[in-house]
Amino acid sequence: MASNRQTSKQRLSSSLQRIIEARHHDPFSVLGCHRRGSRALIRLFLPQAEQVNIEGVAQPLTRILNTDLFEWRGEAAEVADRYRIRWQDSHGQQHTQYDPYCFPPQLENFDLHLFGEGKHWHAYRFLGAHPHQADGAAGILFALWAPNAERVSVIGDFNNWDGRVHPMRCRGDSGVWELFIPGLEAGALYKFEIRSCTGEVLTKTDPYGHQFQLRPETACITTAESEFDWNDQQWMQQRNQRDWQRAPLSIYEAHLGSWQKDENGHFLNYRELAHRLADHLCALGFTHIELLPITEHPFDASWGYQTTGYFAPTSRFGTPDDFRYFVDHLHQRGIGIILDWVPAHFPKDRHALGQFDGTALYEHEDPRRGEHRDWGTLIFNYGRKEVQNFLLASAIYWMEEFHLDGLRVDAVASMLYLDYSREPGDWVPNEHGGRENLEAVEFLKQLNITTHELFPGVMVIAEESTAWPQVSRPTWLGGLGFSMKWNMGWMHDTLSYFSQDPIHRHYHHDQLTFGLLYAFTENFVLPFSHDEVVHGKGSMLDKMPGDSWQKFASLRLLYSYMFTYPGKKLLFMGSEFAQGREWNDATTLDWYLLERPQHQGVQSLVSDLNKLYKNTAALHEVEFENSGFEWIDCHDASQSVLSYLRRDSEGHNIIVILNFTPVPRTNYRIGLPQAGFYREVLNSDSELYGGSNLGNAGGVNTEPTPWMNRSHSATLTLPPLGAVVLVHEAGTPPRSY
Repeated sequence: MASNRQTSKQRLSSSLQRIIEARHHDPFSVLGCHRRGSRALIRLFLPQAEQVNIEGVAQPLTRILNTDLFEWRGEAAEVADRYRIRWQDSHGQQHTQYDPYCFPPQLENFDLHLFGEGKHWHAYRFLGAHPHQADGAAGILFALWAPNAERVSVIGDFNNWDGRVHPMRCRGDSGVWELFIPGLEAGALYKFEIRSCTGEVLTKTDPYGHQFQLRPETACITTAESEFDWNDQQWMQQRNQRDWQRAPLSIYEAHLGSWQKDENGHFLNYRELAHRLADHLCALGFTHIELLPITEHPFDASWGYQTTGYFAPTSRFGTPDDFRYFVDHLHQRGIGIILDWVPAHFPKDRHALGQFDGTALYEHEDPRRGEHRDWGTLIFNYGRKEVQNFLLASAIYWMEEFHLDGLRVDAVASMLYLDYSREPGDWVPNEHGGRENLEAVEFLKQLNITTHELFPGVMVIAEESTAWPQVSRPTWLGGLGFSMKWNMGWMHDTLSYFSQDPIHRHYHHDQLTFGLLYAFTENFVLPFSHDEVVHGKGSMLDKMPGDSWQKFASLRLLYSYMFTYPGKKLLFMGSEFAQGREWNDATTLDWYLLERPQHQGVQSLVSDLNKLYKNTAALHEVEFENSGFEWIDCHDASQSVLSYLRRDSEGHNIIVILNFTPVPRTNYRIGLPQAGFYREVLNSDSELYGGSNLGNAGGVNTEPTPWMNRSHSATLTLPPLGAVVLVHEAGTPPRSY
């Protein structure tokens, strides 16, 4: 018997030692209240305590010699199931709190099961840190997925960042750890301390954290349940019924940190940005704004593309409710919000997702699959159900909690191909020996199926630059299921053409016509994005050749071409007023340029193009179908002139003629679809826009002269480096909305 008692004592001593050294996998087996028949043992670990009592019990706890462990033994009936403790610290301050280790598990088994299956679309509601009530006690419930950890603790400003104080409970083979800390409120700083299976101690931020400290600090902040009063019900109802394929979509891409700042050069709050941006966008006629990633990120110069907080609006511009105000205000002003979202990779910052529990948890272990060497980032393991769930829940979070109207999914091409930007031998083929990332393909399909089912009217747009087929076709037809994809081929060809000296452009005419061979194979967005005005590429204005007059005229022509070409529109901030310098994320845009007539002219043209695009059904109603476009003449390479018509679903047309040289073309004959008067509704060379005001005196009448296989034609004056848009006014005019 003595031998047995000694063995039991040794086991207990070992267990206590693991608590003291913060390496116990099951702290609830040692700490808290343990009842055996009519007796009870309560054990606490309180490094700051000098004296400890159980509320309502006269006998104080006894310190175990040379430790910060305290014990009480007595009658079980003396102690409530959820007991409070009173303790005094070394400074004489008194503390009263519930013992976290007297509470049973709080997470529902069903939630854990769904998460393990990769099907918990609202995993952010139980993972992370959330206000919680347990048996009448209020506090914060923490939960973390770290299946390979030996021990996980909550650390924060409430426990001196001491990983010994609040070790968590492991919920079986789910890999999820939890701890309810009663008494904690919103505003507490916290992280997780993880002891890996090799003994390495890691300090990590919460992957599901809803708010973070302002960089360079990296702690998460506990948040209360939002009580924000939404006022965008009309917008949301209309969005659910909106046919975005046939509606105008003109996107203003913006980086909030450098759009505008306050008079001291500091970031603006989401609320002030909401009013300033809404005024600007409404004046210019954009339908949506696309935000470069405002998911939390530590490094300003990454522009948000190296995300560490997939469930948190960056604190640079305020709180989550401040961002809700931003969305709500723009919705009330009739503007949709698209978030640039980054599921393709994540940074190696030690406090974030990389080697999260001491193992390659979110990424692949093999760097041939798990690392983007070009970008210095890590690639998600899309084959792991919990990782899929993490990303899907993030997408849903932004749409559900913040009412966002869409996602622009970054770097889709890098997700689709296992050999993306890799040398031979530096990638691992799929199970069939191919280069396609089958797991990423299935993830993207699930992303699109789920978001479109849950949020009718929401758009998911792919930044995808390869020839992967059916990116924007439904999954049941073999596609990836995206709403739209960026037309990178059109963008590159167009900018390449415009960079040519006009005298040489007739040699490159095919760069403008080739795009129509594939223009209707996908639902395309035409992007002049931030990527085209950084890293030495110059501003949009700088890309244009010639003297100052030609540069501005060419830019006006470029925008006229984009707004009349099939496809939705996207323009990066500053481009709307011909920003002179290349974009610099560290400084604001050069708003002073709007004091100059040429820049005012470009902005006025963009405003008028948006109005024309939105109000003319022929320019937006059938953008994704070849029935909405017809060449009038695509063969006039010698004069560098293009002409085409756009058509709505009822057959009404609008005519576009583009002159890509600085040479005016007088008496230029063009075949027209019907007889009558054609009003000139837009001329990019108008003096209103800073042009030479060469045009057609308001419009032209047709003649019964056959031309270009049409029975009627008219002679026009084509302004230099100019676009002319005509509307037929005899009979029924084109429909407007």
